[in-house]
Amino acid sequence: MRAFLATLESGSLSAAARALGLTQPTLSRQIAALEDELGLLLFERVGRRLALTEAGRQLAEHTRAMGAAADRVAMAAASQSQALEGRVRITAVDILAAHMLPPILHRLHALAPGIEIEIIASNSIDDLMKREADIAIRHVRPDQEELIARRCRDTGFALYAAKSFLDRVGRPRRGGDLADLPFIGFAPDDTVDQELNRLGVPVTRGNFRWLCASSLVGLELIRQGLGFGLTFSEAADAIPELERVLPDIEPLSAPIWLTVHRELRTSPRIRTVFDALAEALSQPNRGVPANPG
Repeated sequence: MRAFLATLESGSLSAAARALGLTQPTLSRQIAALEDELGLLLFERVGRRLALTEAGRQLAEHTRAMGAAADRVAMAAASQSQALEGRVRITAVDILAAHMLPPILHRLHALAPGIEIEIIASNSIDDLMKREADIAIRHVRPDQEELIARRCRDTGFALYAAKSFLDRVGRPRRGGDLADLPFIGFAPDDTVDQELNRLGVPVTRGNFRWLCASSLVGLELIRQGLGFGLTFSEAADAIPELERVLPDIEPLSAPIWLTVHRELRTSPRIRTVFDALAEALSQPNRGVPANPG
């Protein structure tokens, strides 16, 4: 259809080919393929020039309308892609979404108030591949070629318990003191027990009475006094009811990876959000402000 319209507007195959950046034989083949597909003869030669057939004249009106519509779509798309407005979907592990994103969103709104943010609490990197999200915040680096990943700072994880719980069971002074006490883990096949063993805490799977797949739910179970648990330090330190256990043990760490689909990196709207997240998540942790506004 593009080849037909260009030939129609320019009046010759050679001029149409130049306009489309094609060779004349290529353009001729495209028009011939269109004629075969439609079962119609669109042009006929009159001396050295091309003339529309009756079928070509009837098709010309519809083709011009299609071309005009395509131009309007292109202009609208260009306008939207360059504007710092519209929705950007961020997927993040639930505990990071709840405790790290809010102060960043305050700053982002001041920078680009026309951008609307949708937060998807999820652990699946497939959110980007399925185009269910635009930007992902994860603890693991993706290995898909279509994704661009940037490593930000590391996050710390340490052992915590509710102060009320510790008042009941006592405050352990060494790892062995925790051998018979309840723990909170992440279902169904995490390696928290192995990590704690490596840190000198002799627990088994039997210590984990409470299991959940959500880091945010796990944090609340710890806060409610159901047991000890490894959790995100930046979140736990902001909760007055919690106390770090065995503070001399070196905390675990996990990197933050900021990921975006390669095609979406060219969108100014998504790039603005990506850059704002990258800047904020690369800075050393100074705690979560009480009033980020």
